[in-house]
Amino acid sequence: MKDARSHHAQKHYFSGFFFIGTMIFFYAPLLILIIFSFNEGRSMQFTGFSLKWYKALFFDSAKLWGSFYNTLFIALISAFVSTVIGTLGAIGLYWYHFRMKRYLEIVSFLPIILPEIIIGVSMLMFFAGTGIPLGIVTIIIAHITFNIPYVLLIVIARLAEFDYSVIEAAHDLGAREIDTLLKVIIPMSMPGILSGFLMAATLSIDDFVITFFVTGPGASTLPLHIYSMLRFGLSPVINSLSVVLIIGSLVMAFTSRRLFRYMFK
Repeated sequence: MKDARSHHAQKHYFSGFFFIGTMIFFYAPLLILIIFSFNEGRSMQFTGFSLKWYKALFFDSAKLWGSFYNTLFIALISAFVSTVIGTLGAIGLYWYHFRMKRYLEIVSFLPIILPEIIIGVSMLMFFAGTGIPLGIVTIIIAHITFNIPYVLLIVIARLAEFDYSVIEAAHDLGAREIDTLLKVIIPMSMPGILSGFLMAATLSIDDFVITFFVTGPGASTLPLHIYSMLRFGLSPVINSLSVVLIIGSLVMAFTSRRLFRYMFK
């Protein structure tokens, strides 16, 4: 009995040690970044507390905020379009049976499997071959392309939990196919649809590789602008921007969680 308890205690100790080590590995860099966003100097030595880099971020970084607004615009547009296409595609693939369905499913999930650099190069070749000038529009098209499979996957996972008897009841009550889609399937799939939208928006904001290939003059996004700043040396303004983005991400995460609980409780 004592040996069993001792073995259980050792496993508990090892699990706790592994958990703490993992948390330190993940969050120590973020903590260091937050601390040095208040550093007075530019070096990696803390020379004193100061808010001047936050002042520089909010009042002397017009190009940076322009890239930020471009990123938000691209993320919202691409997430909305990819959510609409991905949701309708998921419903079609899950509920209907047709020829070439299996091959269409495989092709739909290819952008998830392929490396981003291959997608970026292929999109660049496509735009160059069709004569479409690189800019905001090409970035939006590229983001829609790689976001659709993620929305498709999330909505299909939601549809897999769907109670088909509800659809049969709607048909028995005389609902047409379009009525069933708009008043039954989509409302009950809304948690998956909203999750797909948030996932698509997050991936769009975070993307660098594909955007790097399909961007054009005057169409810089936030990741591209940060990369261009890093090429000329590490600026503490990036630390301040990172802290603002972390706070914004936490607020969005908690807000969406509470919203989901309120809407679908």
